[in-house]
Amino acid sequence: MSDDLDLTEYLSHGGKLSSPDNAPPRYRGELMRLMATFVDSELAGAAGFADVINAGPGIKERIAASRIVFEKLVNADRVLKIMGDFGADTGRYVNHHPWAARLPRDADIGANRHGGDMRLSVFHYPIDGWTDAVVMNVLMGRATAIQLDEFAHGSYQPLAEAFRAILPTEVRHAELGLEGLRMLVLTAEDRAAARASAAYWRPRVAASFGSAGSARYETLRRFGLRRTPNDVLAERWRGEIAELLDELGIAPETGTEEGSRA
Repeated sequence: MSDDLDLTEYLSHGGKLSSPDNAPPRYRGELMRLMATFVDSELAGAAGFADVINAGPGIKERIAASRIVFEKLVNADRVLKIMGDFGADTGRYVNHHPWAARLPRDADIGANRHGGDMRLSVFHYPIDGWTDAVVMNVLMGRATAIQLDEFAHGSYQPLAEAFRAILPTEVRHAELGLEGLRMLVLTAEDRAAARASAAYWRPRVAASFGSAGSARYETLRRFGLRRTPNDVLAERWRGEIAELLDELGIAPETGTEEGSRA
């Protein structure tokens, strides 16, 4: 017990681990949960976005969507290999699960897990056409960048290094989405469609940051796997998104966001 307490103190003050052999059971459990959440979200996100590739209005847009799907799978594989170091059955993990499964569009599960995987709740909702996919990609892309920047400073060095390598790719995905979105809001009718999608996705993406005062956050902080509270990260995202949607003229009107529970 004393050794575990000493290690927790070491990790909470910036110490690093570099091998599964050095990780105590509770640390391993929290690390595996964190990695599974990322991998499952990437796999589910890629599966959902793959379904709308052919809805793209042109070749350029379909190439961009295909690239996003491909790179999300590459990112998932990179972290899955680290899970394999901890004993995960990586082959069965990927190949025996319905990653494209979605709930009805009007479902409301907040930040809760659903089904047999660890994807963030936002990836349980279906995409409704090309504009909806682009809006979702922009909003979730910004959230992913903020979350990965947080995880890139974690105490397990191999995973932190993987997240630092993945971060520029995920930032680029959000940039590709923004390029596409700018082309989709040139008319009042198109802006109305994008505004409706933003109203739908904004509370659902916000839920992906988790709740304020989370007990799990405190555990991750003690293990050096987190450093910034959920509500601080969420507020950073809300500020970025509010500015962006206002600039594009598609900010949801006050009180119109679906699922305002987030």
